[in-house]
Amino acid sequence: MGRTAGGLRLLADYMSLAKPGIVLWLVITGYCAMVVGYRGVPPIGLTVWMVLGLSLSAGGAHAVNMWYDRDIDPLMSRTKNRPVAAGRIPARHALVLGIAMGAAAVAILGFGDNWLAAAASLAGYLFYLFVYTFWLKRRTPQNIVIGGAAGAFPPVVGWAAATGHLSWAPVLMFLVIVLWTPPHFWALALYRQEDYRRAGIPMMPVVHGGAPTKRHMLAYTLLLLGATVLLYFTRAVGDVYLAAALVLGILFVLVNVRLLREPDAAVAWAKRTFGFSLIYVVALFGAMVFSVR
Repeated sequence: MGRTAGGLRLLADYMSLAKPGIVLWLVITGYCAMVVGYRGVPPIGLTVWMVLGLSLSAGGAHAVNMWYDRDIDPLMSRTKNRPVAAGRIPARHALVLGIAMGAAAVAILGFGDNWLAAAASLAGYLFYLFVYTFWLKRRTPQNIVIGGAAGAFPPVVGWAAATGHLSWAPVLMFLVIVLWTPPHFWALALYRQEDYRRAGIPMMPVVHGGAPTKRHMLAYTLLLLGATVLLYFTRAVGDVYLAAALVLGILFVLVNVRLLREPDAAVAWAKRTFGFSLIYVVALFGAMVFSVR
């Protein structure tokens, strides 16, 4: 019984290398874009290969990220219990598994869907590792602004898997995620500042303080509202989406305005902003599905 329990814990640790919660969010945005691109529910075969390939690509990038960040993850309360940081899984295992998952994702998407989807997946994988993790994360407070584009590739993958081509709609979906990322991650950084300070990661609140960070968050949220409205004019989505984009966008702006009024020493609205940002992006992409033209 003890051996079985130990085996299950080890399996859970290996699965956690992929950060399955984040992968689920990425797959949701990818699948919603796939439905919009297909103009309806895509065939089960296309869907299965896209979901599997995108999951492996994102999960593999996360595993390599844990290998690389094994020196700083133990310094942060949010990451110190990750399996590599805690020493439950050898770092080289995470590296090999992550590379293998990324390669498998390209093959699965290429042969199962099409090579444009495979190329978009590979681009996101490499961008997350080489641009964000290896280059920007530890060097500049703009790490999330630029590196956050890695999380914007799933809608491109989903659209490409469904259509075999790209257009302005997936480009704008990409832009929506890019603009959403700074207020999302900076909200987290506002109430996790000490974690990032101990690890030496130059997140915006650590380098420039709370008030400038909140002003930047509001600016990105306003730009985000504009980008979501622009998507409507591609005619890939309809009036239901436009209404949802306006309501959600205005709410997100108001949440950030309220956050701006919060004293730097308080974190209640930073946590609420982070929570709302998650609801926002899922609701926005969900509205796309219910507004397919």
